[in-house]
Amino acid sequence: MHEDYHPTDQYSKWDPRGWSLMKKIFLAAGIIVVIVAVVVGAVLGVRANRYPNYSKLDYSLKDEFSGSSFFDNFEYFTATDPTHGFVQYIDRAAATWLNLTSATNTSAVLKVDTTYSGSEAANGRQSVRVTSNNTYADGLFIFDVIHTPYGCGTWPALWLTDPNNWPEHGEIDVVEAANAGTFGTQSTLHTSEGCTMGVKRKESGSVANENCYYEANGYTGCGVKGTASTYGPEFNSNGGGVYAMELRDAGIRVWQWVRSKIPSDITSGSPDPSTWGKAFADFPSTDCNIGSHFKNQSIIINISLCGDWAGASKYYITQSSCPGNCTTFVRDNATSFETAYWEFGSFKVYQTS
Repeated sequence: MHEDYHPTDQYSKWDPRGWSLMKKIFLAAGIIVVIVAVVVGAVLGVRANRYPNYSKLDYSLKDEFSGSSFFDNFEYFTATDPTHGFVQYIDRAAATWLNLTSATNTSAVLKVDTTYSGSEAANGRQSVRVTSNNTYADGLFIFDVIHTPYGCGTWPALWLTDPNNWPEHGEIDVVEAANAGTFGTQSTLHTSEGCTMGVKRKESGSVANENCYYEANGYTGCGVKGTASTYGPEFNSNGGGVYAMELRDAGIRVWQWVRSKIPSDITSGSPDPSTWGKAFADFPSTDCNIGSHFKNQSIIINISLCGDWAGASKYYITQSSCPGNCTTFVRDNATSFETAYWEFGSFKVYQTS
């Protein structure tokens, strides 16, 4: 036998029988790494593609808010504005006397005072905030909106919450904007801890924030923003339109259409969200237990003035080019609020039972 001969020389370099123990260990470790990577990748892929089953539901009309009795369905809020607005919310008698709420057979109007200025508005301009007597755990809400409020210092909202259990029972801002009203609507959730939206979503709006916890991101919640046509002067010039919000265990979705594009199943009274396509805002239940975070929801309509959003300089001055100090402007310029009013055709609430 040749002196340089080794038993492993009879094997090719690809034959593991000729490999050293160290080489075999390295190979096994590499195989394990590959397997782990494949498994983790598969798990992450499945996780990233999770999405709730928004199956078709058969809705029937539960409540309708319309006609001259529109405001009979609401309680007037008269406490201090929780959002620190420069506003006096007045009761129904005062709102009727000042014509800040009114309703006919065709529409209902809620607006800001356009009469008093200076010392007469020294403690804030008079406005209205109303809360529905009925509450809802789920449902499909169809809001026919003819005119959205806008103007320097305004902060209007059409939203749902349980005022006595906030934020534990959640808040759904269906329509919300501030000041000039030229930046589109925003739909936002505010919740207790444990509700996030960094998941697969099917929506046409632009995501602002993904953590819905009410204290996150400077108390902004998890919002979705629309284009100029979804609110304000452009929306109003198109004859208004419809905002629809679906609240169910699978998630919360919001749609918006201008008057000329309202789906026929809505106008016929047989709404079917499964035919509406991509929502404006989609808040799926993937990483948020909708049923536990949203309970006992009342419909709320209000127009605040200045406050935490509209009064902040980056929105009041920088974004909307509004003059001077917000509270001073609101106090001294009554006629500037002639466009600061909501006008509704009707509200309809559909449920499955």
